[in-house]
Amino acid sequence: QPVSVFAPSSIAVFGPSTPADMTPDDIVCAPTTMYGISKLHLECLGGYYRKRYGIDFRSLRYPGIISASAPGGGTTDYVMDMYKDSWKYKQCESFLSEDMELPFMHMDDCLRAAMELIMAPKRMLSRPCYNITAFSATPKQVFESIKKFIPECTVEYNADERELIARSWPNSIDDSVARQDWEWRHTYDLDKITEDILNTLEREKRMSISQLRLKHSLSEP
Repeated sequence: QPVSVFAPSSIAVFGPSTPADMTPDDIVCAPTTMYGISKLHLECLGGYYRKRYGIDFRSLRYPGIISASAPGGGTTDYVMDMYKDSWKYKQCESFLSEDMELPFMHMDDCLRAAMELIMAPKRMLSRPCYNITAFSATPKQVFESIKKFIPECTVEYNADERELIARSWPNSIDDSVARQDWEWRHTYDLDKITEDILNTLEREKRMSISQLRLKHSLSEP
């Protein structure tokens, strides 16, 4: 019985010695974080089992993933911090410097890409692990996008220790092989993501208010 395995990887597999602009699939991977080392270990194990036992191993090197879920403290989560604070307080802060460029994609594109790779015929795939991205952006560009929807918003840039991690990762990713092999295409650019996240936060607020009102009405005698 043929065995297929999909496991997500990350741009964290790259390191300071990797070319930062339009980083290709086949390049030196020398991660300096435990997260990146574990992801590179995953890729190497997948490649070994693919070659040794014929397992159909597939993986995607994801960039920063943006969604309306609560940020978890990761290096690319400054984006969600900025969205949530700008929506709630009309002011926001970035823990990366304004010119720190990193690649990103929307959660919807992230999930769709995984399904498309999983479902792609094996004959279409030239490699087990693919770079994938949608766009690259800096904190300043994220703020400029937010200003299109919340003009009165203000920002502060206060880089912390996560800046060192960010600077060890690529500024941009070359995912042309994925686009050629299985016709990967992203659907969200930065402004579309900004609009979607801000609208989602507003919907969640309205739903929460409605639920509280319903709970209150049911508790009344």
